[in-house]
Amino acid sequence: MAKQRQFKVQQQGNLAAIPRLEQRTDEQLLSESKHRAAARAILGARAAERYDAKAARGYFNEALAGSHPQERPALRQMMKASLALAERRPDELKEAVQKLGQAPPSGRQLLLLRFMGLVAPPPGAGVFTRVRGVLLLVAIVILFMAIGYGLAELIFLPFGGTGLVTGLLVGLLIVVAVLGVLTLLGRRRQSKAAAARAGG
Repeated sequence: MAKQRQFKVQQQGNLAAIPRLEQRTDEQLLSESKHRAAARAILGARAAERYDAKAARGYFNEALAGSHPQERPALRQMMKASLALAERRPDELKEAVQKLGQAPPSGRQLLLLRFMGLVAPPPGAGVFTRVRGVLLLVAIVILFMAIGYGLAELIFLPFGGTGLVTGLLVGLLIVVAVLGVLTLLGRRRQSKAAAARAGG
Protein backbone atom coordinates (compact mmCIF):
# COMPACT_ATOMS: atom_id res chain seq x y z
CA MET A 1 0.00 0.00 0.00
CA ALA A 2 1.06 3.64 -0.38
CA LYS A 3 2.62 4.36 2.91
CA GLN A 4 1.29 7.63 4.24
CA ARG A 5 2.99 9.39 7.12
CA GLN A 6 0.15 10.38 9.43
CA PHE A 7 1.53 13.12 11.57
CA LYS A 8 2.34 16.45 10.00
CA VAL A 9 0.87 18.40 12.91
CA GLN A 10 1.54 22.06 13.50
CA GLN A 11 2.99 22.21 17.00
CA GLN A 12 5.50 24.22 18.93
CA GLY A 13 8.45 22.76 20.78
CA ASN A 14 9.62 19.21 20.11
CA LEU A 15 6.95 18.32 17.57
CA ALA A 16 7.74 21.36 15.44
CA ALA A 17 11.06 19.66 14.65
CA ILE A 18 9.40 16.65 12.97
CA PRO A 19 9.50 18.03 9.38
CA ARG A 20 13.21 18.86 9.76
CA LEU A 21 14.06 15.42 11.10
CA GLU A 22 12.06 13.27 8.67
CA GLN A 23 14.92 12.97 6.16
CA ARG A 24 17.32 11.53 8.75
CA THR A 25 18.19 7.85 8.96
CA ASP A 26 17.02 5.66 11.82
CA GLU A 27 20.53 5.70 13.29
CA GLN A 28 20.63 9.49 13.25
CA LEU A 29 17.20 9.68 14.87
CA LEU A 30 18.23 7.25 17.61
CA SER A 31 21.17 9.50 18.48
CA GLU A 32 19.09 12.71 18.39
CA SER A 33 19.11 14.36 21.82
CA LYS A 34 17.84 17.92 21.33
CA HIS A 35 14.49 16.88 19.84
CA ARG A 36 14.31 13.36 21.23
CA ALA A 37 10.51 13.17 21.40
CA ALA A 38 10.14 14.19 17.75
CA ALA A 39 12.80 11.69 16.70
CA ARG A 40 11.09 8.87 18.61
CA ALA A 41 7.73 9.79 17.05
CA ILE A 42 9.24 9.50 13.56
CA LEU A 43 10.80 6.15 14.45
CA GLY A 44 7.43 5.00 15.77
CA ALA A 45 5.72 5.96 12.52
CA ARG A 46 8.39 4.19 10.47
CA ALA A 47 7.98 1.04 12.55
CA ALA A 48 4.23 1.24 11.94
CA GLU A 49 4.87 1.45 8.19
CA ARG A 50 6.75 -1.86 8.56
CA TYR A 51 3.70 -3.22 10.44
CA ASP A 52 5.83 -3.60 13.59
CA ALA A 53 3.27 -2.58 16.20
CA LYS A 54 5.45 -3.54 19.18
CA ALA A 55 8.35 -1.33 18.11
CA ALA A 56 5.99 1.51 17.14
CA ARG A 57 4.33 1.44 20.56
CA GLY A 58 7.72 1.44 22.28
CA TYR A 59 9.00 4.46 20.35
CA PHE A 60 5.81 6.43 20.92
CA ASN A 61 5.87 5.65 24.64
CA GLU A 62 9.42 7.04 24.75
CA ALA A 63 8.25 10.11 22.84
CA LEU A 64 5.38 10.64 25.29
CA ALA A 65 7.70 10.29 28.26
CA GLY A 66 10.05 12.93 26.87
CA SER A 67 7.47 15.42 25.64
CA HIS A 68 5.86 18.48 27.22
CA PRO A 69 2.34 17.98 28.63
CA GLN A 70 0.79 20.23 25.98
CA GLU A 71 2.31 18.09 23.23
CA ARG A 72 1.02 14.78 24.53
CA PRO A 73 -2.53 14.91 23.08
CA ALA A 74 -1.10 15.32 19.56
CA LEU A 75 1.45 12.58 20.18
CA ARG A 76 -1.25 10.22 21.44
CA GLN A 77 -3.29 10.86 18.30
CA MET A 78 -0.22 10.24 16.14
CA MET A 79 0.38 7.03 18.08
CA LYS A 80 -3.23 5.95 17.59
CA ALA A 81 -2.98 6.49 13.82
CA SER A 82 0.35 4.68 13.55
CA LEU A 83 -0.79 1.68 15.60
CA ALA A 84 -3.99 1.44 13.55
CA LEU A 85 -1.78 1.16 10.47
CA ALA A 86 0.61 -1.36 12.08
CA GLU A 87 -2.27 -3.53 13.31
CA ARG A 88 -4.17 -3.33 10.01
CA ARG A 89 -7.25 -1.51 11.35
CA PRO A 90 -8.35 0.66 8.40
CA ASP A 91 -11.45 2.21 9.97
CA GLU A 92 -9.52 3.39 13.04
CA LEU A 93 -6.68 4.62 10.80
CA LYS A 94 -9.06 6.76 8.76
CA GLU A 95 -10.64 8.27 11.88
CA ALA A 96 -7.30 8.94 13.56
CA VAL A 97 -5.79 10.60 10.48
CA GLN A 98 -8.85 12.84 10.12
CA LYS A 99 -8.53 13.89 13.76
CA LEU A 100 -4.95 14.93 13.00
CA GLY A 101 -6.36 17.31 10.40
CA GLN A 102 -4.93 15.36 7.47
CA ALA A 103 -6.57 13.91 4.38
CA PRO A 104 -7.47 10.27 5.10
CA PRO A 105 -5.95 7.42 3.10
CA SER A 106 -7.72 6.70 -0.17
CA GLY A 107 -10.36 4.02 -0.47
CA ARG A 108 -7.87 1.86 -2.37
CA GLN A 109 -5.28 2.18 0.41
CA LEU A 110 -7.84 1.29 3.07
CA LEU A 111 -9.02 -1.68 1.02
CA LEU A 112 -5.44 -2.91 0.66
CA LEU A 113 -4.87 -2.51 4.40
CA ARG A 114 -8.04 -4.48 5.09
CA PHE A 115 -6.80 -7.19 2.72
CA MET A 116 -3.42 -7.20 4.51
CA GLY A 117 -5.27 -7.74 7.77
CA LEU A 118 -6.87 -10.85 6.28
CA VAL A 119 -3.79 -12.50 4.75
CA ALA A 120 -1.23 -11.31 7.34
CA PRO A 121 -3.04 -10.72 10.63
CA PRO A 122 -1.14 -8.87 13.36
CA PRO A 123 0.73 -10.77 16.08
CA GLY A 124 -1.63 -11.95 18.80
CA ALA A 125 -4.45 -12.75 16.40
CA GLY A 126 -6.42 -15.91 17.11
CA VAL A 127 -5.64 -19.32 15.62
CA PHE A 128 -8.68 -19.21 13.33
CA THR A 129 -7.62 -15.80 11.98
CA ARG A 130 -4.08 -17.01 11.27
CA VAL A 131 -5.29 -20.23 9.60
CA ARG A 132 -7.75 -18.23 7.50
CA GLY A 133 -4.91 -15.95 6.42
CA VAL A 134 -2.73 -18.89 5.34
CA LEU A 135 -5.58 -20.51 3.39
CA LEU A 136 -6.43 -17.22 1.71
CA LEU A 137 -2.80 -16.69 0.75
CA VAL A 138 -2.59 -20.21 -0.71
CA ALA A 139 -5.78 -19.61 -2.68
CA ILE A 140 -4.37 -16.35 -4.07
CA VAL A 141 -1.13 -18.08 -5.14
CA ILE A 142 -3.12 -20.84 -6.88
CA LEU A 143 -5.29 -18.23 -8.61
CA PHE A 144 -2.25 -16.30 -9.83
CA MET A 145 -0.63 -19.52 -11.07
CA ALA A 146 -3.82 -20.46 -12.92
CA ILE A 147 -3.98 -17.03 -14.57
CA GLY A 148 -0.30 -17.22 -15.50
CA TYR A 149 -0.75 -20.73 -16.91
CA GLY A 150 -3.73 -19.58 -18.96
CA LEU A 151 -1.72 -16.68 -20.41
CA ALA A 152 1.17 -19.02 -21.20
CA GLU A 153 -1.20 -21.36 -23.04
CA LEU A 154 -2.51 -18.42 -25.07
CA ILE A 155 1.04 -17.33 -25.94
CA PHE A 156 2.06 -20.82 -27.06
CA LEU A 157 -1.25 -21.64 -28.76
CA PRO A 158 -0.04 -20.61 -32.25
CA PHE A 159 2.94 -22.98 -31.77
CA GLY A 160 0.82 -25.98 -30.88
CA GLY A 161 0.43 -25.33 -27.17
CA THR A 162 2.77 -26.26 -24.32
CA GLY A 163 3.18 -28.91 -21.66
CA LEU A 164 1.97 -28.54 -18.09
CA VAL A 165 5.40 -28.00 -16.53
CA THR A 166 6.52 -25.52 -19.19
CA GLY A 167 3.20 -23.71 -18.98
CA LEU A 168 3.49 -23.41 -15.22
CA LEU A 169 7.06 -22.11 -15.42
CA VAL A 170 6.22 -19.55 -18.10
CA GLY A 171 3.07 -18.62 -16.17
CA LEU A 172 5.15 -18.08 -13.03
CA LEU A 173 7.52 -15.81 -14.95
CA ILE A 174 4.59 -13.82 -16.31
CA VAL A 175 3.09 -13.37 -12.83
CA VAL A 176 6.45 -12.33 -11.35
CA ALA A 177 7.01 -9.84 -14.18
CA VAL A 178 3.54 -8.30 -13.79
CA LEU A 179 3.90 -8.03 -10.01
CA GLY A 180 7.35 -6.48 -10.43
CA VAL A 181 6.03 -3.83 -12.81
CA LEU A 182 3.09 -3.04 -10.51
CA THR A 183 5.45 -2.74 -7.53
CA LEU A 184 7.76 -0.41 -9.45
CA LEU A 185 4.84 1.79 -10.54
CA GLY A 186 3.50 1.85 -6.98
CA ARG A 187 6.86 2.93 -5.58
CA ARG A 188 7.18 5.69 -8.16
CA ARG A 189 3.72 6.92 -7.25
CA GLN A 190 4.65 6.86 -3.55
CA SER A 191 7.84 8.83 -4.24
CA LYS A 192 5.91 11.47 -6.20
CA ALA A 193 3.30 11.73 -3.44
CA ALA A 194 6.01 12.04 -0.78
CA ALA A 195 7.76 14.75 -2.81
CA ALA A 196 4.46 16.60 -3.25
CA ARG A 197 3.78 16.45 0.51
CA ALA A 198 7.29 17.66 1.29
CA GLY A 199 6.95 20.50 -1.19
CA GLY A 200 3.57 21.42 0.27
